[in-house]
Amino acid sequence: MLKKITLSLTLLCLPACAQETTPAMPDGFAHATDYVPGLVQEIRYFGDNNFVGRPIDGYEAPECILSIEAAEALASAQEALSEFGLGLKVFDCYRPQRAVTNFAEWARDPDDTSRMADYYPNVPKDELFERGYIAERSGHSRGSAVDLTIIDLATSEEIDMGSGYDLFDPLSWPSDLRPTADQRANRMLLQRVMVDAGFNLLDEEWWHFWLTEEPYPDTYFDFLVE
Repeated sequence: MLKKITLSLTLLCLPACAQETTPAMPDGFAHATDYVPGLVQEIRYFGDNNFVGRPIDGYEAPECILSIEAAEALASAQEALSEFGLGLKVFDCYRPQRAVTNFAEWARDPDDTSRMADYYPNVPKDELFERGYIAERSGHSRGSAVDLTIIDLATSEEIDMGSGYDLFDPLSWPSDLRPTADQRANRMLLQRVMVDAGFNLLDEEWWHFWLTEEPYPDTYFDFLVE
């Protein structure tokens, strides 16, 4: 009889115990749209329009979550662009550690190359780690990094940056000279407003910025994007 009672209590505990393993969004974080009026969200890892070709672990909603400090800085960049009839579109913000692990697992699977033509046409998949395109950790998991571009507010269209988002290729480097003069000028505009707002630029990705004074420089979070 005692064994039956113990088993019943264990089964009743399972849903609650499972919930406890997934931490809630901690204090100090916020949905960016609560701070950045008019921010457009196209969270690529929530759907299948990404280099893996399917939704990524940890993305339960197409929402941009950032540290409050990063969200406030992003609002400054948005305000600066609005004077020119332009605005920001975000592709990724806070990224759970489980999503980064998901990327690493995908990168180790040599047979899954369904999105090679769109995202890494010039890089052998077995070199993605070596070349730094995939890693075991990401600054996004610290909560103050953002991937984004600029849109024309009148048309909601992205301005031309010379390469697509998440293209694993030197063409995506901000310093690459192959884009046209107009495309390079568009990249420079994005860099200028983001740096002026307090962000740093990643040398290998024109779309990636992280807050200079990030509040959690040594913490890699794993709460869900909801």
